[in-house]
Amino acid sequence: MTELPSRRLLLVHAHPDDESINNGTTMAKYAAEGAHVTLVTCTLGEEGEVIPPALAHLAPDRENRLGPHRAGELAAAMKELGVTDHRFLGGPGRYRDSGMMGAEQNRRPGAFWSADPDEAAAHLVEVVRSVRPQVLVTYDPDGGYGHPDHIQAHRVAVRAAELAAEPAFRRDLGAPHEIVKIYWNRVPRTVAEEGFARLRAEGTFPRAGAVDDIPGVVDDALVTTAVAGAGYADRKRAAMRAHATQVAVRGDFFALSNDLGQPLFATEYYQLVRGSLGAPAGAREDDLFAGVAS
Repeated sequence: MTELPSRRLLLVHAHPDDESINNGTTMAKYAAEGAHVTLVTCTLGEEGEVIPPALAHLAPDRENRLGPHRAGELAAAMKELGVTDHRFLGGPGRYRDSGMMGAEQNRRPGAFWSADPDEAAAHLVEVVRSVRPQVLVTYDPDGGYGHPDHIQAHRVAVRAAELAAEPAFRRDLGAPHEIVKIYWNRVPRTVAEEGFARLRAEGTFPRAGAVDDIPGVVDDALVTTAVAGAGYADRKRAAMRAHATQVAVRGDFFALSNDLGQPLFATEYYQLVRGSLGAPAGAREDDLFAGVAS
């Protein structure tokens, strides 16, 4: 067995493009520094809307080939970020994009939202026990903004962390492993407000979104950790551009299919929800591995 690097980071996301928007500079930074970065994506994003007219034929209500195309976009994005360990939960296509909350797609056979969380978590336990991460990054219990697949990704990630550490659970999936620190993706409200002020001043997108449209926006006091990634912002932009069916990037801003501009954050923010803060009281961490023994 190949010896693993001393720092190991696991990120769990719902759809292709979520990782680059939320954690692009974080992933690029740690990969460049030699950490083992593992991304697990729970669905292929089959129900996403398509931005470029030339690719509209891929949409689920037409050829229904968006999922495999987005898997290719994700592979291209990972090359931009320097991440070599990417997996789909249970294998590509095991769980299907569930669409927005309340949609008919929520109840389709194979939809991630309708999956049994323990069954889905077992697939992630195998990954955890294989790569043995000290740090896990995922969404808050609301999935950041209430999307069913994001909520389910949170549930599965948290459950997998519990089960992976349980000695009596599925020893066929590997030796037990306890994740030391768990983080939720966050954006401080003041940072979001400043970003939208810049967007309106520069007019990069004619229409701007709203602060509370950004997943994970919270009061500044809840944010425990800020990973500065200015040196990796170009990689994040390139990774987001690789998700061309879903994201339009213009400089320091981007828009999804609704064409509402949002700020693109070079520094990425987190809330530590399990483990010990590796910073003095009242200060933010600047490293997800702060306080973690090698």
